[in-house]
Amino acid sequence: MLPKIAMVGCGYWGKNLLRNFQELNALTLVCDPCASGLALAGLLAPDVKQVNDFEYVLGEGIDAVVIATPAETHFELASRALAAGKDVFVEKPLAINYADGARLVELAEAKQSILMVGHVLEYHPGITRLVQLVREGALGKVQYIYSNRLSLGKIRREENILWSFAPHDIAVILRIMGAMPFQVVACGGNYVQPNIADVTVTNLLFDNGVRAHIFVSWLHPFKEQRLVIVGSEKMATFDDVTKKLSLYDQKVVLNEGEPTPIKSNAQFVEYSEEEPLRIECQAFLDAVANRTQPLTDGRSGLSVLKVLQSAQRSLIMNGQQVTVAPQPTNGHGRKRLVETQYENLNEISDANLLADAEHSEVHIIHE
Repeated sequence: MLPKIAMVGCGYWGKNLLRNFQELNALTLVCDPCASGLALAGLLAPDVKQVNDFEYVLGEGIDAVVIATPAETHFELASRALAAGKDVFVEKPLAINYADGARLVELAEAKQSILMVGHVLEYHPGITRLVQLVREGALGKVQYIYSNRLSLGKIRREENILWSFAPHDIAVILRIMGAMPFQVVACGGNYVQPNIADVTVTNLLFDNGVRAHIFVSWLHPFKEQRLVIVGSEKMATFDDVTKKLSLYDQKVVLNEGEPTPIKSNAQFVEYSEEEPLRIECQAFLDAVANRTQPLTDGRSGLSVLKVLQSAQRSLIMNGQQVTVAPQPTNGHGRKRLVETQYENLNEISDANLLADAEHSEVHIIHE
């Protein structure tokens, strides 16, 4: 039997979730305090009950709650739903500070409820195929990763570009690496509105020497959404604008002490054209029905939140280094997580990551 889903928030992104859960025949209730949101819900799902009071969501007859509201409301709404015994899907970010995110994870575990975070890019068939290539060793040893997520707009007033765009790329990079970075550096600029960054560059350093950088901007003359992985044997790119996953049999080798590039043409890798959001919504329904943890479970979302908050701290401090987790001193590196593309990241949020939650609460918009 399909879980009965209550959708909270029918705005810019919520309407897409609503459409998918409606088409999956799981939508029972839509809640939005705004008349415009309810009007849109009425057009998209005319046969589904619409309410403006969150209390209806917590009542009997609802198995799970999908939250697509402003980030600053995520903790309150998700915690109330979890406390009422509901399973919860919450759009990214999980919360606006690590301590609140950790409380949600603890509450979900105490209630034995499913907590899933909407990192939709992790469900993209092109990304899952890319992760599979990395896991299979097709690229050799991963050496460097970079991601560009650039466009002109949609400019937000309630959150900066780091929190709006970068969670997607952070989530994918953590999935590829199977580990947390131990150090983060971020810098950026505010050009449209005071105290809200429009452009940021975030650098991640992992204990095995791998570096990654994430360039995000909503002040860019053209749209670009590209992920590049440089390996010791091959290189790969995923372009979410052209929808192409490319593998390059090229690298740089030392030829009698001289660095020599070996070049080749791109080999296009096929992947499913299924809508990533549909896959994500179905994954939540499956997790609720089968009582299994989804790919982007609460602890996975908490890891992304840890990196985001560390990047925000560095941004406020004009690019100073922020330690995410202690660097190992035994010369062997931290334990790498061995996972398939559909295993979760439960082990990432270990004692090292929980250590300074009380001291690292930084809100999305710095004062």
